[in-house]
Amino acid sequence: MNSPCIKFCQIDQESGLCAGCLRSLDEIAGWTGFSEKQRMEILSQIPNRRLPEAAEGSN
Repeated sequence: MNSPCIKFCQIDQESGLCAGCLRSLDEIAGWTGFSEKQRMEILSQIPNRRLPEAAEGSN
């Protein structure tokens, strides 16, 4: 099963996303129970996700 986890688990309080894999707690907790289609949909969204401090530094 493909997972974006990089073993750097730290939830950003503002966004609710993991700083390592950029998934939400619900996505992380449900990962093994999701269908392949659901996992692929989440994986496709990850490149567009940013933590708040990362977005501020890009200007």
